[in-house]
Amino acid sequence: QLNFVESGGDLVQPGGSLRLSCAPSEFLLGIYSMGWFRQVPGKEREGVSCISIHGETKKYADAVKGRFTVSRDNRKNMIYLEMTNLKPEDTGVYYCARRPDNSPCPPSWDLDYFSSWGPGTQVTVSS
Repeated sequence: QLNFVESGGDLVQPGGSLRLSCAPSEFLLGIYSMGWFRQVPGKEREGVSCISIHGETKKYADAVKGRFTVSRDNRKNMIYLEMTNLKPEDTGVYYCARRPDNSPCPPSWDLDYFSSWGPGTQVTVSS
């Protein structure tokens, strides 16, 4: 049983854009802060963004500030990550992750702040 299903990953050229989506499996997103992370083979998973339960607080890693935008629609039970001006360094598998019930976005990107993960969607930025 999957906790999440991510979608929207694709192969794009540098400077291109993608929109990722994250949908839950058998739970409601409206009571959880949610994060986006990414990972490449041989590297540790790294934080990308976090959005609070109602979307009033959004956080971004320095590497993606000004280029990525996180949003959510709790009535549709969906989380989104809009990515623009993509760079080869953005390549990786992108995961959405759930914070514990009623917890805010954390003060760091430590993976232990998040309690469950989706299977990921592949984003490749290359010519």
